[in-house]
Amino acid sequence: MSGAGEALAVIVGGASPEGDPRTPARARPASYPPEPQKFRQVLGHFGTGVTVITAIDGGEPVGFACQAFAALSLDPPLVVLCPALTSSSWPRIARAASFAVNVLTEDQHDLASKFGRSGPGKFGGVRWSPDGAGSPVIDGVLTWAGCEIEAVHPGGDHDVVIGRVRELGECGSQRPLLFYRGRYATTAESGGPPEVVETLLAWPRHADWM
Repeated sequence: MSGAGEALAVIVGGASPEGDPRTPARARPASYPPEPQKFRQVLGHFGTGVTVITAIDGGEPVGFACQAFAALSLDPPLVVLCPALTSSSWPRIARAASFAVNVLTEDQHDLASKFGRSGPGKFGGVRWSPDGAGSPVIDGVLTWAGCEIEAVHPGGDHDVVIGRVRELGECGSQRPLLFYRGRYATTAESGGPPEVVETLLAWPRHADWM
């Protein structure tokens, strides 16, 4: 930066106290109350994968699309998902006590839409095979995990469900389906070798991540 530029930065922004890691003092960033529309807009900028959570209840397959899903713990192996209290499928999965997490590929957005709607008949025309507990593993998914319900906690208008992973599936070579800003999306080819962040689950310093 030129000397003139440095002087301008000091005049406009001021200087941080010695040893203060913050940027030079400025006006506070714009902020808004967390009303529903703004909450959805802001949190919609956090891209997620898309899963279908499935189980068998009363001899019938049941499932719902879920992007509020994440790995929680390596030891013990736990995952977390957050179904809405308004979900008609979640109470049936809760009764089953076991469930499968189906991670969708970029070509399975139709499945995401199908399982994202309420009502019967979601499994019409959908091919699947049972995991060890009988939960449906949908054909062609990117990967899957068979789990049992470990705990359920209240979380506002959702439940926070902790699942203990009992078995894991193969990993496909397709790209994942993503949900970003209220739309389905997918990743782009980077054109280079995988970065270390893509292998954090196997990274010895995983405590830095989860």
